[in-house]
Amino acid sequence: MSGKVFRFAELLASAKFSAIHLEMRDTYTPDDPKYLAWRATGTLEGFGAGTAWFDLIRSAVARGVAVRRARLVSEPVTDYIRFEHAVTGRHNIPAGEQVRWLSRRRASDLALPGNDFWVFDDRLVRFHHFSGDGHALDDEFSEDPSVIKLCVDAFEAVWSCAVDHADHALR
Repeated sequence: MSGKVFRFAELLASAKFSAIHLEMRDTYTPDDPKYLAWRATGTLEGFGAGTAWFDLIRSAVARGVAVRRARLVSEPVTDYIRFEHAVTGRHNIPAGEQVRWLSRRRASDLALPGNDFWVFDDRLVRFHHFSGDGHALDDEFSEDPSVIKLCVDAFEAVWSCAVDHADHALR
């Protein structure tokens, strides 16, 4: 694995044609103030579409970068996945991301890496490491072609089985 450290904004800004993201956890950042506010109110008030994240996505998509995210989820889904589903429809999709969902039950025959990841232009993988309770720990990078192929193949396998966000009903 590469010892290099890359900032996400720089990685996305340098992408020329694709940025793919596979998420496989049922809970992330359980103490995120936006998530906690959503849990308390059931609404996304105060979760603006103008956040830096969505600006990055809009900019990449405007340059012609296909930004695709696939989420592997357990059912019944966790509250955090319900939160992500709400944010996706209100912000990720309008920003230009393509998002699909796959029930973990339908993924048993897929070979998947052990961690969530991003792949940029089939040239660099950014793995995300989390604690058991969903707190972000650190990232790890690889430019190894065999690792990139593993991740791209895994993503495409999930993507081909997954349901588009517009057609995905939470269970």
